[in-house]
Amino acid sequence: MYKVVFCKTGGVQGKNCVIFPDVEFGSEPYLIELGDNVRITNGVRFVTHDGGLWVLKNLGKIDSNVGKFGKIKIGSNTHIGWNAIIMPGVTIGKNCIIGCGAVVTKDIPDNSVAVGVPAKVIESIDDYYSKVLANHDIIDSSDYSAKMEYLRNKYMTE
Repeated sequence: MYKVVFCKTGGVQGKNCVIFPDVEFGSEPYLIELGDNVRITNGVRFVTHDGGLWVLKNLGKIDSNVGKFGKIKIGSNTHIGWNAIIMPGVTIGKNCIIGCGAVVTKDIPDNSVAVGVPAKVIESIDDYYSKVLANHDIIDSSDYSAKMEYLRNKYMTE
């Protein structure tokens, strides 16, 4: 449903994208482009314009019709974590992970993991893969009870 609304308002999206509820595409969704296999989780906000111009307009420094906008482009096979904010003019490369709560103010290169406020690249996808490989769980997530029992036994016991 969410991707239908996004596309109907002019947003461009590739194949196999997953858009969670509560994603805000802002007032200019037609300035947002998603590649293939992009996943956008709950609470993510896309900001395609600079709202701070409001102050300059009220000070009489710029005309009330002046605006500052920027396209946002998300590369293929990218995951954007809960409550991240993507600012105007940003390009996030392909094969990227954007951490929960990150505020992306600058471009993120391909194959990167970026976190923080403002978001900074902390490692490559290969580094992330090595860490996951060293410490992961193999779970049948379709069996909720078995998953809960496994995770409680592993993480809730002292």
